Parts: sequence; C-alpha cells; structure tokens
Amino acid sequence: MNIPTHRRDFLKGTGALVVSFSLPALRPARAQGGASAAKTVSADEVDGFIRIDHDGAVTLYSGKVDLGTGVRTAMTQIVAEELDVPTGAVSVIEGDTALTPDQGTSSGSNSIQFGGVQIRLAAATARRALLQQAAAALKVDIGDLTITDGVVTSKSTGKTVKFGELIGDKAFALKVDKAITTKTPADFKIVGKSVARLDIPAKVMAQFTYMQDYKMPGMLHGRVVRPPGIGATLQSVDEASVSAIPGFVKVVRVGNFVGVVAESEWGAIKAAQQLKTVWSKWEGLPDQAALWDHVRNTKIVKDDVTSNIGDASAALAQGVKRLKATYDFAIHTHGSIGPSCAVVEIKDGKLTCWTASQATHNLRKQLSAMLSMPVDDVRCIYIDGSGCYGRNGHEDAAADAALMARAVGRPVRVQWMRADEHGWDPKGPPTLVDLEAALDASGNIVAWSSSFFHPQGVSGTVELVGADLAALPHENYLAPGGVTGNSALGYTLPNVRTVAHRLETTPFKPSWIRTPGRLQNTFANEAFFDELASAAGVDPLEYRLRYLKDPRGIELLERLARLAKWDKSAAKPAANGDVVSGRGISYVKYELVRTYVGAVADVEVNKVTGAIKVRRIFVVQDCGQIINPDGVRNQIEGNMVQTLSRTLMEQVTFDRANVTSLDWGSYPIITFPDVPEVVIDLIDRPNERPWGAGEPSASIVPSAVSNAVFDAVGARLRSVPFLPDKVKTAMRRA
Repeated sequence: MNIPTHRRDFLKGTGALVVSFSLPALRPARAQGGASAAKTVSADEVDGFIRIDHDGAVTLYSGKVDLGTGVRTAMTQIVAEELDVPTGAVSVIEGDTALTPDQGTSSGSNSIQFGGVQIRLAAATARRALLQQAAAALKVDIGDLTITDGVVTSKSTGKTVKFGELIGDKAFALKVDKAITTKTPADFKIVGKSVARLDIPAKVMAQFTYMQDYKMPGMLHGRVVRPPGIGATLQSVDEASVSAIPGFVKVVRVGNFVGVVAESEWGAIKAAQQLKTVWSKWEGLPDQAALWDHVRNTKIVKDDVTSNIGDASAALAQGVKRLKATYDFAIHTHGSIGPSCAVVEIKDGKLTCWTASQATHNLRKQLSAMLSMPVDDVRCIYIDGSGCYGRNGHEDAAADAALMARAVGRPVRVQWMRADEHGWDPKGPPTLVDLEAALDASGNIVAWSSSFFHPQGVSGTVELVGADLAALPHENYLAPGGVTGNSALGYTLPNVRTVAHRLETTPFKPSWIRTPGRLQNTFANEAFFDELASAAGVDPLEYRLRYLKDPRGIELLERLARLAKWDKSAAKPAANGDVVSGRGISYVKYELVRTYVGAVADVEVNKVTGAIKVRRIFVVQDCGQIINPDGVRNQIEGNMVQTLSRTLMEQVTFDRANVTSLDWGSYPIITFPDVPEVVIDLIDRPNERPWGAGEPSASIVPSAVSNAVFDAVGARLRSVPFLPDKVKTAMRRA
C-alpha cells in the first residue's frame, strides 16, 4: 500500500489520520496525542481553534477547508499576525470533525468573512492571555511587553519568555472574547501581503496528496452500478456474472443501490462493467426540447418578494417606452475534473471517513443517519479533492464507500467514474427570468418588474445518492443554495418589484455550484439593464452611474472605466473579415450587502460561424480588507475562466431517463487556447471587515459577454450557454 507520508503528514490521533500544513514548506503537524481525544471542538473556546506546543509551534484547527481557494494560507496569515509568530510556525488542521469546530460549510465566499473572523478573535484572545502570563512571569506590566516571533520581551528589563514556556502543550481554557480588540491595520506585518500559497509548490511538483491519492492498508476498491434511469428500480442481479474476476470480493445490494467491491481498482471497474442487472423502465424526465415550458409550468409553491418599491405595476403602464425580455440559464453539472472520491473504514463500531467534502460536520451527521449509527461514532476527516466548485459528488462517494465498507468489513475506497460524476452529481438547476421595464420620454427608468423561476429550498445538506437508492434515512427536501440572491437590484429606481417563484421541483437533484442563483440572476438583470441603456440611447456605464447611489459602487465603476479605458465615443476597431469586436460592462454588489465587483469584457464575434472569442476581461473588485492580494487575484482569475466556460459552452443534456452528457466530449469545458487575458484592479480597504472573494466576480461574466456581443453585432444573447447556433439565430433576429 502507498501511504505517502513524505508528502503530507498523517499522524495517528485517535486511531485516525491527521493532515496538516505549514509554511514555508509542508512540515509534520504536532502530534495531538492524548490531547486529541479530549480536545474541545467548541467554536466558543480558544482551544477549539488554537494550540501552542512546548517548542512554540502553533496549530490552527479550522472548520473551514481549503477547496483550492487559498484560504489555508489566508487563515495562517491571520493567526500568525494576531499572535506575532512566523507563518512557518503555524500548522493547519482542517475539517476533522474530531478536532476542528463546526464553522459551517466552506461555501458562499464565507470562509474568510465569517470563519476567518472567528479565528482572528480566537488568536487575539490567546495573545492577550499569553501577555498576561508573561507579565506575571517577568513581573512587569503588560504595557511593558512586546512580542516578536513568539517571544515576549520586557522593554524595561530586556528579559524574555517564549510562548512555549508560557502555555506549551497546555490548554488555554478560555472563552473566545468576541469583543476583543484585534490588531489595527497600521500594525499589520503579514495580513495584506501576498504570502505564497502553502499548497502550490507540492502541486506544481506533483508531490501533493489529493483525496484521490489517499490509500490505507487493507483497503478495498468499490464502484457503483448505476440504473439506466434515475428512478428505475432493480429487478435482479446475476452475481455469477462477475465471480470469475480476479480479486473480486462482493456485490453489495441495498434496495436499488448496487456496488461491487474488489481487491484492486481495476477489478472493481471490470466488475461494474460486467455485472448483469435488470432494471425497470423509467422515463420521468421532461423533454429537454421543451425544458423552459416545463419550468414555467412547474407548480409554484410560494413567491418570495425580494424587493417591492413604489408601484411597479402602475408605473409600467405609464411609461412611454416599454421593454420585455426573457432570459434563461441552462442546467450545469459541477464537472469536477478530479472525480469524487472517499475512503471509509468501519472498525469496532466506529466509522471513519476520509473525504474532500466541503462540509465534514454535515457529512458526519448524514452518514450517521444513513447507517443508524450514533453521530459520536462517526468521524470525517478532510483531504483536498482535485476539483470542487460547490456541493459536487464527494459526499455521495463517501456514502457509497460507507455502504460497501459496512458490507465487507474492511476499508473501501470509492472513486467515481466520469459518467458517475456527470450523470449523478447534483446539478445547478435551470433558471428562467421574465423582465419588464418602462422608460419615460427622457429615457429614464420609471419602473422595473422581474419574475424568477427557482426551485424551492435554500442551502442545507443535499441528499446522498447512495442513501436515496438504498432507501435509507436521508433528506427529503431540495437544497439548491441561496438561489434568490441578487434577484433584487443594486440600483435606485422609483418603482421596482422583483419576485422569485419557488417551484415545487426541478428536473435533477439540485445543489449549489459556484455563485448559485446570483450568477443567473445577475446575468438577467445586468443584460436587461444594458437593453434599457440602449433603448434610452445612453452609454451603459453612464446609465449605471445614473442609478447607482452607493459611493463604493460608484468609485468601483469609475476605477473600472479607467482600467479598461472605457470610451464609447471612440471608434470601434474595424472588422477583420468576418470577425467584429465589441465590449460590454457589468456590475454587481454581491447579495446587495458585500463584495463589489465590475467587469468589462472585450470580445470578438465571427458573424459567419457565430463563435465568440473573449480576448480580455478587466475586473475591479472591492472585498473590503484583503488578507492576501495574490489569493484574491487567483480567485478572480479562476472565476473568469470557469464562468466563461459555463457561459460559452456548458449545458447538461438528457433524455427522458437520464443525463446523456456523460463525458468531456458531450459536456465540453474551456481549454487553454480560449482563456482570456484578465486585468485586475483590487480596492483594498484594510480598515473594513473582509468580505468573500471566491464567488462574487463570477456573477458578472455572462452579462458582460452578452453586452459585448450586442456591442459587436447588435444581437442580444439571452440564453446561456452562448452556443454558435444561438448567436447566429440572435443575429438573424436582430
């Protein structure tokens, strides 16, 4: 068995393994030893987050996990800053339900905004306690003390004492002081600096251990045999059809869940391919060609009125010019490039799951419920997965592994096949938006009305596929994420009404994919706003500034104009044969309460083929206090690339029984030749609280591109993805 301890440090804690990181290079985490068994995971306790060993080494226990977003590095900076220790002295343990507090799901651009703030307060409380202890030990006042690299020094006597000598290996036994004064930005030495990412060197050198790489002694391999239709039921299984496969161990059947287990991964793959099963026929999906009629006709269970100002209905009737448009956004799969994976061991009545879940505490509860085990007997341990943009299939792979491990009595590793990933991960639901507005004779907006069609439900735990197939306890509600966000406008208009029709159901099990709802809603709002600007004969930037009263939003758009050299009076570039150029602008205040972001997209459109090429995107973002500027830039760049892929080419296809886009040929994603130049300007506000950076900039990409295409060819694109045939159709209708 391959246990790569030279890459990541797996230390025996309470019979399980601990993964830890530190700067400047990955170094062994401090053994938790007996402390891990008794360690508190309370988010109210300093010891929930911070431990200092006798030699001064600091361990941060973070319930928020790094999904490739760089928060591990940012969290390290926060702790090192507040404690005045070198970043290299800090190790991070993430998402271990036995060791780390439950800080909620690592999603929604909340890891720094909420999780980082919790950790900062814990570190500041620890710092104050250390100063108090040092003052007593050195017999001086606290005001006489300074801290450098974990060493407390008396300015008057020159005497010193180290953190390790004060607290080493002992508990703080303190509540986190939520009112404590943290360091001021003027004193920052680490926060606000582009500290190099902890994980990048090992990833670049192919030395990083992902969840998919993790192995343990005695481990078997499992694969799931899927039904031909999502709702099909199992009629029979011919176990003899795979019994001759070398190393084959067992067929695991629980209700409609069918798994195969083998000594080798290849044996499991062969068994899954060869196992003969008979299923009932099921064709319960809607006709994809009539998807939007299906969405529009789905039962509405309630209306969420997300804004209601003035009397939009009456004002619409009084407008001189009235505009209507319908926008839609296709069903998306997560398309995680590294397929979902998990390892589960059930030993002595205790279940341990190694997983790339973004919500290990939630998964712990789900596995407990599914297997009717006490939650205290379940431990989930986070290991980075190679690909996660929301709630993908990692939790489902964990459930699959748990069902098989229980059946065979040995650890089982399950890695989904590509068809599992594309066919059975939860989806970003289809979104339909109707918009209507009225202008007066001067081109001013007098009324705005919009209706969004979203599935019911919010964030939460998404039902496990394995539990559903096996008819074991699981959730029975939809959890699409906060899909109504940014349905209301950030502009000041006299009459506005925005309503989210919450639908009883949606074709596929929904979950949140990066920027859920806010992406789709901002696409419709910002593209339609551009339509109004065009109808009013006003420059789209000027039109936005006319209705924007937020000083930070105004400053952002003005900086964006300078960054992109926005000048609509300038002559457009001459056409290059069949290729014409255009640029479009978009803006949003994320969820109307946090991160501001705006973008200008420069595109080329081939009028014959309908192909769109995005050459350059200018982005200005204000996410308050920036912990790590390079990390924020990474997030913006990732958002641009991934969302451009979603905007131009991604959509799930399906027949009446199942998903048909089961590979990268049928569900293409962007490739390097189509990655645009991304030019970024960050507005750092060190005296403000930090906001999220993982999602907001994605929300403005589809509208910026749509508006740029209109600038290029005069055709509005109102349906994502912007496939060439749609572009040509829009041009014919323009």
